[in-house]
Amino acid sequence: MKPKAISSIVAPGAAVSAVKSHAAPGPASLTTKIINLVGVVLPFLGVIVAGYLLWGGAFSWLPLGLLIGMYVLTVLGVTVGFHRLYTHRSFETNAFVQAVLGALGSMAVQGPLIKWVAQHRQHHQESDSPDDPHSPHLHGHGFIGMLKGLWHAHMGWFFQQDAPTLASYVPDLMKNDIARRVSRLFPLWVALGLLIPTAIGWAESGTWMGALLGLIWGGLVRIFFVHHVTWSVNSVCHLWGSQPYASGDQSRNNIVFGVLALGEGWHNNHHAFPTSAKHGLAWWQFDASYVVIRLLALVGLAWNIKVPTRQMALAKRTY
Repeated sequence: MKPKAISSIVAPGAAVSAVKSHAAPGPASLTTKIINLVGVVLPFLGVIVAGYLLWGGAFSWLPLGLLIGMYVLTVLGVTVGFHRLYTHRSFETNAFVQAVLGALGSMAVQGPLIKWVAQHRQHHQESDSPDDPHSPHLHGHGFIGMLKGLWHAHMGWFFQQDAPTLASYVPDLMKNDIARRVSRLFPLWVALGLLIPTAIGWAESGTWMGALLGLIWGGLVRIFFVHHVTWSVNSVCHLWGSQPYASGDQSRNNIVFGVLALGEGWHNNHHAFPTSAKHGLAWWQFDASYVVIRLLALVGLAWNIKVPTRQMALAKRTY
């Protein structure tokens, strides 16, 4: 029997995407939001200005192409692979595509696959509660508490000790040979993510300087951008944006990161319907990751793609 290309969302399985019932914290203050905005925007602007000043010398069309190309590939590895495939089982695919998406996501250097999935499942089950691994809320009052929350949500959580129960979120992946092998080979994928743009830079220019620029822009700067954009989904998208759906937390849709994070910025939609492969639920909410999933389906490489029905969406609308 041929698998369905599209299916309606079923009830989420245990330890995959269910959200516990708890009181969501109130919205952050305007001061908190402004500090978050400044902290996120200024580093972006700094790199863009540096690229402008270096244009024609240490930065040109080849480094730009490597930066954009490696950015898109590795972010898709996170959004389509780590997130929608492995964490939420939003669609199914064959072993080869699973391995490729897992390797590309690992090149984003956000940790091994299984650990990433476990932390994200914990985030959904404990969203904006004290056990949420990367909520910007609940880190104290006043200016210092606000700064602690913003730091923790954006990247501080990445350096904290794992919860002792983390493995309990991924019993399925602990039995998955592909997931375990991809996770075990994490250092290899990180090295390849740096070597590929370096090799392309050398092959195109025929010089060690070209190789170095490939490493810098397609490797190191690209990792900075990937981290900053994807981590902004944890911080910015729990502070800035709209909440058209009831999700029991402070998740929000943010158009900037809806584009930059290839669909992940439609974060309130996602928290309302965690197992949906489609995060951009409105016609104008472009979701590049869902486009990739649909393209995979067109060539027979994705099936059982889960999306919410119209009735399900209307039932959770807040306005």
